[in-house]
Amino acid sequence: MVKITKEAALLYHSQGKPGKIEVVPTKPYSTQTDLSLAYSPGVAEPCLEIEKNPQDAYKYTAKGNLVAVISNGTAVLGLGDIGAMAGKPVMEGKGLLFKIYGGIDVFDIEVNEKDVDKFVEAVKAIAPTFGGINLEDIKAPECFEIERRLKEELDIPVMHDDQHGTAIISSAGLLNALEVAGKKIEDVKIVVNGAGAAAISCTKLYEALGATHENIIMLDSKGVITSDREKLDATKRYFATDRRDIHTLEEAIKGADVFLGLSKGNVLTQDMVRSMASHPIVFALANPVPEISYEDAMAARPDVLMSTGRSDYPNQINNVIGFPYIFRGALDVASTAINEEMKLAAVRAIAGLAKQPVPDVVNEVYHVNNFTFGPDYFIPKPVDPRLITEVSMAVAKAAMDSGVARKQITDWEAYRQQLKELMGQESKLTRQLRETARLNPQRVVFAEGIHPNMLKAAVEAKAEGICQPILLGNDEAIGKLAKELELNLDGIEIVNLRHPNEADRRERYARILCEKRARQGANFQELNDKMFERNYFGMMMVETGEADAFITGLYTKYSNTIKVAKEVIGIQPEHKHFGTMHILNSKKGTYFVADTLINRHPDTETLIDIAKLSKKTVEFFNHKPAMAMITYSNFGADTEGSPCKVHDAVDYMQKEYPDLAIDGEMQVKFALNTELRDEKYPFTRLKGQEVNTLIFPNLSSANATYQLIQSMSNETEVIGPIQMGLNKPIHFTDCEASVRDIVNITAVAVIDAIVEKKLRNN
Repeated sequence: MVKITKEAALLYHSQGKPGKIEVVPTKPYSTQTDLSLAYSPGVAEPCLEIEKNPQDAYKYTAKGNLVAVISNGTAVLGLGDIGAMAGKPVMEGKGLLFKIYGGIDVFDIEVNEKDVDKFVEAVKAIAPTFGGINLEDIKAPECFEIERRLKEELDIPVMHDDQHGTAIISSAGLLNALEVAGKKIEDVKIVVNGAGAAAISCTKLYEALGATHENIIMLDSKGVITSDREKLDATKRYFATDRRDIHTLEEAIKGADVFLGLSKGNVLTQDMVRSMASHPIVFALANPVPEISYEDAMAARPDVLMSTGRSDYPNQINNVIGFPYIFRGALDVASTAINEEMKLAAVRAIAGLAKQPVPDVVNEVYHVNNFTFGPDYFIPKPVDPRLITEVSMAVAKAAMDSGVARKQITDWEAYRQQLKELMGQESKLTRQLRETARLNPQRVVFAEGIHPNMLKAAVEAKAEGICQPILLGNDEAIGKLAKELELNLDGIEIVNLRHPNEADRRERYARILCEKRARQGANFQELNDKMFERNYFGMMMVETGEADAFITGLYTKYSNTIKVAKEVIGIQPEHKHFGTMHILNSKKGTYFVADTLINRHPDTETLIDIAKLSKKTVEFFNHKPAMAMITYSNFGADTEGSPCKVHDAVDYMQKEYPDLAIDGEMQVKFALNTELRDEKYPFTRLKGQEVNTLIFPNLSSANATYQLIQSMSNETEVIGPIQMGLNKPIHFTDCEASVRDIVNITAVAVIDAIVEKKLRNN
């Protein structure tokens, strides 16, 4: 775990714009008309609609996606009662987590008030602003009364995350840990060290899941809470035991199955852990120092099932696994509350997720090949992208079923896609690609079958019904890797192109290619030797019709792949060049960029081919091309260098394609700013149109542009490279391609193959 220094923490919060969050406009504001709609006089109309029907606030304002993180700073993050103002960095941090994990906007509200009545009145007064309220860092027992009253008196979801967030995540972990240990919740003996808000809420939720009240022992700073103790508040009295033979943690924990620690560091000893039942479950959640360290617990009992609140050890109980998605589901059905049914639904969704195969992005973050449900993985990781769909959907459904939802979700698959798109996990374009490919899956050869990402992508593509994969590589090595990654290869063909059994096929491919290139210096023996190379062999599978498409690039340099593609597949006869395109799918729109990979210094003729191929490719993706040919100058302002060849290419394209929206040469700022371009250059053929296709004057500019945008924006999805102009569906990836990237390219390759077959048969 990276050591956080005081200097680094203060610099993080102070550098640039102070703090961690800001307000960003969601509507246009660049013109006087925009401002008149945003404020006076246009703003009066939604005001009047809301006056007639208050629920229209969800329609016309940000209320439905806005949560208040509210605190009085009396129990801040292990820092104690530091005051409302001092707790503000924590509340801002909570707002940041809401946004990045759940897409939820937050105002942090620090209320300088400790009196329960006054605090409740202050929150009630500002509640109309929000779709939900997250209470944070308020000390017990006041927090119980504050939450109870606000839940009773407000018609929006209210949750004290310190109580229920920890309860929900630890409950999910407990259910799974018990399953791993082979124990039933109604039978286990539970010791809870701590009697604050989180400990009380956790224990109550354990009971709701089936834990037996008599099997629970709770301790506070004075020891075991017994029924004969004087001056017990109602909350502690509920958990007081009638036993008189136990007073200390050491006495209470003997023979216990579960230890839940929400107290302070280093209070649980190795001897205490040794005294627990077989396969003990230890949740040491004190922060930042747990009740017992992971190392000490494992040394004391190798069979221990261990959780902490720390990210550097397995099974972290982290509230971020829950609260963004609980509020997300509640907001999306305009729920009036977060009730027990919704919390239990979240518990079961989180627990169930840990048993599913882990997505590649999670493995990459933690630098492992594959997490598997068991002692070291029974709680999902905070970065798991499926949390937003699994938990939010479960919570929304529970809200509807329990009668607290004001909106109804009828199409759950559409809601799932909406959540994915909200967090940038999936776009409409990639979903359409995959859905189209599934309609007619093709035989796709994956060149580097021994590469983990390509192997995972092939298995995923098959599971999604996108294609029928064929893996090239050593079958034993692929089988071993699949076993390590726990991948099911049933129904996937593996071709060991170097195996003696493939000698006849290698020779046949060599003769076919030799005949095809007889007048181009081809030599049978040389080509026969080349058939031991995956790109030659795989492309010949496509060339001969024994496969429909080919994916390569994880191990091979582009220059070599391009050379082989030209030799084996060839360029479409109506073109002299081929190229590649990247699709940039952003919040502003979808943009097609070419040529990003093949042609280093294109002349006018090459640029014309790239423009023609781009036109066909954009249309292939069901978009109408509006094409700008880019340089550093505008419309003849410079008559030397790249502007000249781009100018000539535009002239040709406009004459040959009079109905095509294409113009240039122009700078990027004029290409992408319709209003500015039309005002300054009213003669352009692109007048009034939003450009979606950018043709760059050379490889460096196109490649640098898409990579720059990819690197600077997490909200822009990049699909590509997409091959344009070869005779058959040969598609490339690169050495950095993720599993998702490869699956997306596979979908493109499948659609390419479908179209190529239709054209061939017509």
